[in-house]
Amino acid sequence: MKVLIQRVTGASVTIDSKIYSQINKGILALVGIEKNDSLDKVEKLARKVVNLRIFPDDNGKMNLSLIDIKGEILVVSQFTLCGNCKKGTRPSFDNSAEPIIANEYYEKFVQYIKDYEINVSTGKFGADMKVELINDGPVTFMLEL
Repeated sequence: MKVLIQRVTGASVTIDSKIYSQINKGILALVGIEKNDSLDKVEKLARKVVNLRIFPDDNGKMNLSLIDIKGEILVVSQFTLCGNCKKGTRPSFDNSAEPIIANEYYEKFVQYIKDYEINVSTGKFGADMKVELINDGPVTFMLEL
């Protein structure tokens, strides 16, 4: 499982030219589910995302988490994170989980974050989405288990 997180001052998902969801200050999380993933990995990464200290304190140091700042999160499924570009010029998605499992684990990831009483918005699994964000910093991290 891979989760690319970006600290944002705002982010949104547009589907069919209509805003589907949006957040203010918080995290945009792009989530890729792989074949060997488990619900244990999903829970651990959800916990990591909400507790990772990537927001500045009063001294400008990254000491605060999403929970600390009472921020929001926009979670978007992103199977291309599982792409392998090592050979040739066309990515291979052999390591991506089957859509039924990927959707189940994506929904579980969202629920685990909601369990922390975080305001969660989402994309739409499998949809053609346009994602806009204002990356704050810029601050971006790749989390993998």
